[in-house]
Amino acid sequence: MKMTVEPSYSPSPTPKEELEWFPLPKHPLFATTTTTTTTSGNVSRNLLAFDEVNNRLYFWDSKNNCLHRLSLRLGDPDPTSVLAASPSKVLQTDVVLDFDVNKISINRNGSAILLFGSQRLCVMYLYGRTSKKDVNLVCRTITVGSHTHSIGNNDIPVLEALWHPYSDTHLGILSSDSIFRLFNLAVDPLQPEQEYYLQASGSGRSKNASSMCPVGFSFGGDHLWDRFSVFVAFSDGSIYVICPVVPFGSLFICESLLEIYNDAHTFGLMSANSVAASNSKLAISWLEATFPELQKQEIEGDSLPLLRSHAYAVFDASIVLQGPLRRVGQSGNEDSVGRSAECEGRAVSFLYNSVSKDSILVTAWSGGQLQIDALADEIQPVWSVGSPPRLRLDSHDKILGLAMICESIASSRLEKLDHKAWLGNPPPLLRLAIVDLALPRKAESGYNISLFIDTLMPERIYSLHDGGIDSILLHFLPFTSQTNGKDDTMRTPSVHPVLNTCQSGSTSEPSLCGFVSLSDSFGYSWIVAVTLSQECVVLEMKTWNLLLPLSIDTEKERFQSAGQLNDREIQPIISKELLSGPKEVLVPWASQSLRSVAADSIEGRSTLHQYFKLFHETYVEYAHKVHLELKHHAPQLKKIINDQHNRLGEAQQKLLKVEEKECILQKRVDRAIQMHSSLEERLQRLRKLPGAHKKPLSRSERQFKSELDNFKEVELDALHSSVEAVSARMRRHMQASKASQQQKKIPGKKISTGDDQISILKSSLEKLSLVNTENSKKVKLVESTLSNKERISGESSLPMLKNC
Repeated sequence: MKMTVEPSYSPSPTPKEELEWFPLPKHPLFATTTTTTTTSGNVSRNLLAFDEVNNRLYFWDSKNNCLHRLSLRLGDPDPTSVLAASPSKVLQTDVVLDFDVNKISINRNGSAILLFGSQRLCVMYLYGRTSKKDVNLVCRTITVGSHTHSIGNNDIPVLEALWHPYSDTHLGILSSDSIFRLFNLAVDPLQPEQEYYLQASGSGRSKNASSMCPVGFSFGGDHLWDRFSVFVAFSDGSIYVICPVVPFGSLFICESLLEIYNDAHTFGLMSANSVAASNSKLAISWLEATFPELQKQEIEGDSLPLLRSHAYAVFDASIVLQGPLRRVGQSGNEDSVGRSAECEGRAVSFLYNSVSKDSILVTAWSGGQLQIDALADEIQPVWSVGSPPRLRLDSHDKILGLAMICESIASSRLEKLDHKAWLGNPPPLLRLAIVDLALPRKAESGYNISLFIDTLMPERIYSLHDGGIDSILLHFLPFTSQTNGKDDTMRTPSVHPVLNTCQSGSTSEPSLCGFVSLSDSFGYSWIVAVTLSQECVVLEMKTWNLLLPLSIDTEKERFQSAGQLNDREIQPIISKELLSGPKEVLVPWASQSLRSVAADSIEGRSTLHQYFKLFHETYVEYAHKVHLELKHHAPQLKKIINDQHNRLGEAQQKLLKVEEKECILQKRVDRAIQMHSSLEERLQRLRKLPGAHKKPLSRSERQFKSELDNFKEVELDALHSSVEAVSARMRRHMQASKASQQQKKIPGKKISTGDDQISILKSSLEKLSLVNTENSKKVKLVESTLSNKERISGESSLPMLKNC
């Protein structure tokens, strides 16, 4: 069935019409103000995507269910301008979408775009159009993972979906049942190519239901084993790593593969430790099987530019879920996963960022804080021997898909944080900073924060939240920072508000539905944001010299402001040689008596001539030098005088403005005094209320209240989501078992039953019943503790404890 809804904005009816270029905020698409469909505050939206290869901006119109494609010109003709072509192309799907699109993202080569909903996923091929309806292009659209995530009314929510950075056809999906799936859309968009069942486990306070509730994931960057890693974050702030994960048929740079191949031989295989030698041997065998040309390149020395990965899996071992990653030098105010006491609520989003040799991990919390960590050591792959994966093979015994259970190993050696090469210990985290965004109002369910990386400057991170957009610039990185002294070793990140969308301090729902970062080859950077009313905002971002430390001499500034300058800083108008006057005249005949010489004699005339010549060289030439010096400095003196007059005029204008504002400031002071007095009166009235003298909660009661809030917000939600996911999978297998029983009645056919799967589901239900029993015991314990505290605190503190 094809779409019947026509978009409100239609391009020109003549495709051969010449294009007109408008500034992006004034484009006809954004000039027509329409209201975009709103969603709940717990769902983040981003309906913008940018194709860097072709300079095309894509915007999803949720009202008309169509995609707009705009061609851009960056920095032409003005470096600060972003121009968009009009009319734009309108792309439609060839199927009816039965879900609301919350996010869109484009793949690496710009050939396909992902339409992401809360429970459904579709991929729209931009160059694979099926037909042309009027002036709009109808593009081929496929559904991804419908057999896995959508079975009737039993939908498993999809938490996050990302394109793989080293493939144009592979899509990674993380669902609420703690399963990471990798789909190859070129082979089978319905059945995953790889499945990883994440079995997270912790110790101490982190061993609860919140550790089983994932939040998001991110693929690693172009650095050693990071390119084969997947980072997964959970709601309690714990971060796990699975490595190696490689899409079948993806391309990698041969030089980078040779680097990790030689590293495994040098530091792992030749190690005296048996554990390190075993882990490095597995890694070398995996590299040689995944990239068969790698060993030939090492022997022959002729390296190809790119190598294609082959489908391979270790038959007797599964990948270990490394983590939770712990912080270096944890103090007593942090729990076992390295969560800081300054972070409130639960983790809502996660981002991996690679800056040169630094791997940065950013976690956003619902309380409005950003936790920025860096990997203090390199990642190495780890396998758990004796846990074979399940493989799907074809008739020629080639691997089509694999599935494995990734368990996190917890041992005493992991607690010591001794991360030596190839010993299997997860890399520790180095805490860089805790950034408080200082959001205006605390929401009941917390803030929903999305994180983005600047395409031109990876040290800059953008945070998109209900109050607008903030820019966080990292000045210090452990491996790439060039420090000059002790003051520059740990510079805190600088936070700058870029766009404020709060109105009257209200942040009940997000005001932005789209965000994207743009950059060109000349070093200019912009950000583009779209509001719910379909208004576009374009801001130029500074990139030059932002990371250089500012060296300001405060003493010099203070003396200059006070007018006290040193003699060296004063520019002399006349040279010191002329100011000192003419040189002293040395008379060579001072010892002789001039009275004995006649004036008209030859000796007298000669002496007079000598005197005249001496005084001429001394005074006349000095006067000539003074004349030339004054004549040369006349324009400079005039310029200085004019400058002094201008400064005098500016000072007089500032004085006039100060006099004008004096009355306004006086009124504001009087108003502030009145407000202070009214607040004083209100405070006195509030003190007379009956509940004002109640005893506040003690420290233990506040700690108990925080534990209850954590149990309410995180653990119960995680338990409900786990129960719903397992129930959906149980219904799915029950339907499959009923269908198999019906097919048994047909003679001449041999159908295999799913008794093993049913037994597995029964065991899972038994585990859930045990968890439910433990939670009921916790509830009874909470009730008994509340009753005890009611008896101790008395009637005065009872209403406040009930309110908690």
